[in-house]
Amino acid sequence: MAKPIVLIVDDEPDLCELLSMTLTRMGLESHSVGDVAAAKAALRERHYDLCLTDMQLPDGNGLDLVEWLSQQRPAPPCAVITAHGNVESAVRALKLGAFDFVSKPLDLANLRKLVAQALTPAGREGADVAEPAATTRPRLLGTSQAMDQLRELIARVARSQAPVHIAGESGTGKELVAQLIHDSGPRADGPFVPVNCGAIPTELMESEFFGHKRGSFTGAVADKKGMVQSAEGGTLFLDEVADLPLHMQVKLLRLIQEKTVRPVGEQREVAVDVRILSATHKDLAALVADGRFREDLYYRINVIELKVPPLRGRLEDIPQLTASILARLAKRSHLELPTLDSEATRILAGYSYPGNVRELENILERALTLCSGSRIQAADIAVRSSNPGTPSTASSGSSAAVGDGALDEQVEHIERDAIVRALEQTRYNKTAAAKALGITFRALRYRIKKLGIE
Repeated sequence: MAKPIVLIVDDEPDLCELLSMTLTRMGLESHSVGDVAAAKAALRERHYDLCLTDMQLPDGNGLDLVEWLSQQRPAPPCAVITAHGNVESAVRALKLGAFDFVSKPLDLANLRKLVAQALTPAGREGADVAEPAATTRPRLLGTSQAMDQLRELIARVARSQAPVHIAGESGTGKELVAQLIHDSGPRADGPFVPVNCGAIPTELMESEFFGHKRGSFTGAVADKKGMVQSAEGGTLFLDEVADLPLHMQVKLLRLIQEKTVRPVGEQREVAVDVRILSATHKDLAALVADGRFREDLYYRINVIELKVPPLRGRLEDIPQLTASILARLAKRSHLELPTLDSEATRILAGYSYPGNVRELENILERALTLCSGSRIQAADIAVRSSNPGTPSTASSGSSAAVGDGALDEQVEHIERDAIVRALEQTRYNKTAAAKALGITFRALRYRIKKLGIE
């Protein structure tokens, strides 16, 4: 097989020679040109597997070449070489479609990692996107136009190393989208490390993220690797990133810009190779305007934004989702696969699902538990009434005071109202709300998730 060939675009002979030697030792061929015009001519003349370009060139900017390449089909992945600390240019390059960037002075170990990832099949445009194994991970279900567009976007962003922010309501499947981006890209063989930023106590957050050295604080009886280093060579998924306190936002910004971490108690920084994906159901732009989220971090993690549609915006996917969820639940409970009568189907198809796919799964799990035999009827389907805080059974003959699950529903209704009032009175400060309710912060988070409160 022919060796992969890399196009080097730089007007510094010494740098071109260093890059060429590094690539040769990796078993690759290379060809060097000194400006944008020569690069375009070379790319038109033959196929290259990767393009490495400097930012400052005699006849233009490396960004011009990145933008031009993004419009070509097929196009090789393009990585840019930036001046140290020039983060704005690096972010702009990623937005224009660059695969990744590397800073001067060149760290050859990082350069070799970048080249290896870019040359994997998933890193090249036009390559087949890897499908996660159906037996090990769920797939993104739905045949609606919104889901087709989302899958197309996932395939496109998976080939890049740019930070991606996944926006969407709770229960829409943002972590699944992040997992698919990881599985479909050049880091698929590396670890996928999800982190719920709102579930880590503030005082432990730095140690959990970056690790610590033995003896660095009381209780640190051994060296510990943080979650960032655990994601080395793979993907770090920051769920509910809006819940990060401001001091951690500063440290995350440095991680993204410098690609280094400093464990607690360590004197030197350690280089890391991770891709950052993030998600939240909150409006980050509004939090930036309120001063509760750093603007510079917002632009670093939001290089590419993916919006996951709510379930009410793709109701045509309900039948496929229902069939898949029921099959999984029945298998897990060792039950016969149930069927739905026409009225139950009608109720499911007409509901707005404020809790999205997670709520649909909860509705079906309850129905499977309560149904007689292997047929789910309308009386088994419990959806919220027009008052979103009040759950009710959907059958015309149901009563709020009697029937299966009525007591549990009334208790949940009382609990929901108490939590909502506490959150409103504390201006949605969960710590203060938990104190007012006389429960722990963790217990409050559990109840908020269980009851579908946003």
